Amino acid sequence: MSSHAFEGFGPAVTDWFVALASDDSRAFWRATHEVWQRDVRTPLAALLDELAAESGGRVKLFRPHRDMRFAPADAGPLKPQTGGFVRVAGSVATRYAEVSSEGFYAGRGVYRFERDQLERYRAAALDEASGAQLAALVAQAHANELEVGGDALKTAPRGVARDHPRVVLLRRKGLFLGATMPPGPALETSAPREHARRVWALAEPVCAWLDANVGFSELLRAGRR
Repeated sequence: MSSHAFEGFGPAVTDWFVALASDDSRAFWRATHEVWQRDVRTPLAALLDELAAESGGRVKLFRPHRDMRFAPADAGPLKPQTGGFVRVAGSVATRYAEVSSEGFYAGRGVYRFERDQLERYRAAALDEASGAQLAALVAQAHANELEVGGDALKTAPRGVARDHPRVVLLRRKGLFLGATMPPGPALETSAPREHARRVWALAEPVCAWLDANVGFSELLRAGRR
């Protein structure tokens, strides 16, 4: 748990990532690590801890360093964002937040389904009742200015007509809803906390659908990744 209260990100929060884009090196990390710690990581940890306390969830912060075993050959050692999530017991949907050169992003859902989850998701999306419900919930999320993200196929999955009325949803291999606060002085206030609360609340109906129709992966429960 963070020992700091969230009072906003530091003044260098997005500038640090802008500079990183032109110098993703270990030398840059050594020279600016204290700035990242003060203006990026410490506030993000405090923010997620506060939000986790409200929901009874647990926090995980992602490491800023890439796993170079799986990174492109020309990639630098640092990720272009710093993020973390809150996991609430009983819900398959992750509550995620990150900061980057683009600002502060908050989102909620399942970014990538496991194989058994994907089978259940497609079956429910194909079903006339549950599929229509999902389409209406996602349309409402769009109306509330949430963007739909997560892995997706470029075309319809096997056995599904390209003109199926819910083909866009059926192409999805994950379902994640979120929105971004752009860079600016508001990031140095309590506004990111209210932004995350709002986004996570607006995503709740779709996440409840995922809990009811997709659920947790039995593959992961069995220790397969």
